[in-house]
Parts: sequence; C-alpha cells; structure tokens
Amino acid sequence: MNTLVIALILILWLILGYKVYGSFIEKKVVQADNTRITPAKELNDGIDYSPAKKALLFGHHFSSIAGAGPIIGPLLGVLYFGWLGALLWVALGSVFLGAVHDFTSLMTSVQNKGTSLADISEKTLGKRTKTIFSIFLILALILVIAVFAVVASQTLISQPEIVIPTFGLIFVAMIFGWLIYRKGINIAIATAFALLFLAFLIYLGKIIPVSLPSEVLGISNQSFWFYILLIYSLFASSLPVWFLLQPRDYISTWILFFGLTLGYLGLIVAHPSINAPAFTSFSSKGGPMWPMLFVIIACGAISGFHSVVAGGTTAKQLPDESSGKVIGYGAMITEAALAGLVIFIAASALKWDPSGVPDPFGFQYLMTSLGDPIKAFATGYGNLVSSLPGLTLVSGSFFGIIMLNAFVLTTLDTGTRLGRFIFTEMLGNKMTVFKNRWVSSSIILTFAAILGGTEGYKSIWPVFGASNQLVAALALIIVSSYLVGVKKPKKYTIYPAYFMLLTTLAALVLQVFYSLRTGSFILSTVSIVLIILALVIVYDARYVLFSKEKDV
Repeated sequence: MNTLVIALILILWLILGYKVYGSFIEKKVVQADNTRITPAKELNDGIDYSPAKKALLFGHHFSSIAGAGPIIGPLLGVLYFGWLGALLWVALGSVFLGAVHDFTSLMTSVQNKGTSLADISEKTLGKRTKTIFSIFLILALILVIAVFAVVASQTLISQPEIVIPTFGLIFVAMIFGWLIYRKGINIAIATAFALLFLAFLIYLGKIIPVSLPSEVLGISNQSFWFYILLIYSLFASSLPVWFLLQPRDYISTWILFFGLTLGYLGLIVAHPSINAPAFTSFSSKGGPMWPMLFVIIACGAISGFHSVVAGGTTAKQLPDESSGKVIGYGAMITEAALAGLVIFIAASALKWDPSGVPDPFGFQYLMTSLGDPIKAFATGYGNLVSSLPGLTLVSGSFFGIIMLNAFVLTTLDTGTRLGRFIFTEMLGNKMTVFKNRWVSSSIILTFAAILGGTEGYKSIWPVFGASNQLVAALALIIVSSYLVGVKKPKKYTIYPAYFMLLTTLAALVLQVFYSLRTGSFILSTVSIVLIILALVIVYDARYVLFSKEKDV
C-alpha cells in the first residue's frame, strides 16, 4: 500500500478537524471574547505574564508540548500493535480528545487569571483535589525533567556535532527576543536572520564536533552535560519569558516545520510502500491493545502534559482570546501531523523484520536489539528524505537528531518553569521564600538532579505513560467542573474524560499485576498510589462526573 495516499487522507482529516470541530468547540464551549482582557495584559509583570506575538507564542507552545513524545510513542505503537491502530488513534484522538483537551485547558486558565488547573480545581472541586493534583503534577514534572536531561546529555555525547547548534541557539534566542520586544524589529526580518545564523551553527557543528574526554571535573562526560543542562534550565525558567524561553522555542519550531516539510516531501517523491503489517496482535508483552496502545501513544493523540503547559506558561502570554484556537487546538493538530509522519517512517522507511536480524534499516533490530528508538527515527527519517535532491542519508539522519534534540530541550526548560509555577501556587502563600522564582526553580531541579544522577528514574519510568494519560483525564474533569460552574456545556470534555479515566486506570491495574509478577514492588506500589489518588479526585468530582443535568 502506498503511504502517500494515506498521508494525504490524514492531512486532509486534520485540516477539516481544525476547521470544523475546532471552530465548533470555540463557539459552543470556549465562547472566546476579545473584549475580555487576558491575564497577559491585565497582570503583565514582564517576567511570566507578558503578552506575546501570536507566532512566537505558537512556537513556544508547540515546541513545549512536542518534545520526544510524538516520536517515541508512535514508534512503539507500530512495533507492538501495527501501523493502522496507531494511525487511527492519532487521527481520531487528536481531533476529538487531544486538541479539545489542550484548547479547553488553555482557555479555562486564561479565564481564571492564568492560574494552573490545579489552582482552579480548588475553586471547583475543593482543597483536597488541588493538593493531590498539585503534588501529582510536580512529581511528574520532576520525573520528566530528569529523564529528558539524561536523554539530551546522552545525545550530546553520541552526536558531538549538535553541541554547537544546541547551545548556540540559546544566545541567538536571547538576541532575537531583545530585538523583537525591546527594539521593535519586524518578526519576519528577525526570523530570517535567526534561521540563517542557526544554519551557520549547524554547519559549524558539523565541521567542529565538540567531543569531551570521558571524565570532566571528576565526573563522567555524560554527567557533566546532564548538570550543564539543569543549570541552563534554571536560567531559562527564571529569566523573563520573552527574553529566552519563548524565542528559543519559536526558533526551534522552525526546525520542526522544516523537518515536517522535508518528511512529507520525501513521502511525495519516494512514496514508499508500507511493509509493516496493519495489525500485529491484540496483545503485546506489555498488555492488550486496549488500554496499552492508548497509553503508549500519548503525544500526537492526547497528553496530560499539554494541559500543564497550556495552563502554565501559554495562558500567561495569550494576547487575546481569539488566538486560543490556533495555539491550543492548532498546535495539537500539528503534533498529530508529526506523529503521523513517524508512523509512516516506521511502516515504510524502515524494514519490517520480526526476526530482528542485524540490519542498518531493520525496524525491530533498531528498536529492540539496539533499544534505540531515537536512532530508529533518525535512520528512517534520513532514509526517507534522502530521496530529495541534494540530501543524503547521512545529512537526513543528522537533521533528524537535531530536530529531536531541540524539542527535548524545550520540554526540559518549560517543564522546569511549570514546576516552579505549581510549587509556588502550593507553598508561596505559606512561606514567601517560595515565591522567589530562583529558589523554587532550584528546588525542582535539585530533586530532578537526584533522580537523574542516581538513575532512580529507571525504577518508576515505566509507569509514566499511564500517569501522563491520567493527568489528561483529571485535567478534563477539572475543565468540566469549571464549565458546569459557568453554565457552559460539559459533554464535549466529560466524555473524553470518561474514556481516558477508564483507560489509564485499566493500564495502571495491569501495571500492578505485571510489576508484582516480575518482582518490581516499587513500580507496583507507585501504580497503586496513583490509582488511589485518582479515585479520591473522582470521588470529589462525582457531581460533575455523574450528574444527569442537561448541558446548556
């Protein structure tokens, strides 16, 4: 089967989803009103609350929610269950669940002074829900920061050519932000110069790879980069959002747009045939297709982390309510296009060989024998775009690594800032020292350093997929409770909440049995705790969940 035909159907579906269902949600549920002043303008402090240019805010939001999720998840989905189920979940999940989740989370926060969903939950569901949800989010963010810092540091070691563009982009972003917001330079002109300089940095990285000795300052080179990335995260999360975080994410988005364009052009030129099976099995070693496929593939379909970004940094920068649809709903749809491309790469640009025989293009070999999904993506992407004039497999693979690493870093720095927001909301009124952004960020990063530096994250990372999707379910419940309070229809958010809640609780129950069978008592304990906390929140939200009252 030709991938080009399926790719065109997917893109058409996503465009229609944005135009039709996205507009419906905007009119029926969100009810955007530009006469209402947004928190970015009302509470503008030049640090966290700051009205952003729409293009820059889209870049920041999209870069932050993307990360490595829409790449690794779809690869695993195809590996375990086949390409068709993975693609259908991405296509349907993104339009009816994920984009609605992101859009409504963003606008609920915007219409509540830009506070997080955890803070809003106190008003709608009570203090206990806020405490549980806040602790849950902080722990999840610390885990994400630790893991992504480890992944990025390992990439800097294995691909020394990306060191210069990775860190050079930080200085380009600061200059870009200063020119745009303090000197009033035209965005198009500033973007052109920033991208040209970024291209120069990529070229410079190719000819001057930065390889460190095996030991630096008494620690391993990987640990050195790990701590350097955490230090960067401290500054990125504490400096004014317009100065570093937002412009760096915006410029990074251009890397992904360029990568997406090349990838789909590769499908047009090469139009490879799908060699992977549409369906492999109803069950894998991790469990049955439901609920596991819907947990393995999060970003690209629906991800709880998105609601934290939407109700965290993005809500504090939205210039007007009418911009919410393109940023909240549109960014999720764009991420689905990326996840779809990854599925096509897995199914057609790599060789399907269940035997796992060593092969540089063998999907199973790269994913399981080598255990390296990042290399699998880079190899498949390079193979696909090498069909384009002037590009080779080597240059395509290199660009794939740059694209992935850029988004790992955006998740890293945004995750730190989000953790600071929630930490301050929890404890800032009790101890004023926690209102200091440098102090709060340092506390979050210290725990991430312990978790990543000791490799403690490895014992609990397998449960992250389910916990992330549980956040999505709980976020939809909180949004629904807000909608009930303001007399807006809840069914467009509560039905997705039902599905995600049942799915993630089922996945966690399976995880408990699997962990006990393999002797992983830490993992089973964490899973049980998550189930209990979720059920407490469900109990507090029972009126919203089970009310027979008709929607407005």
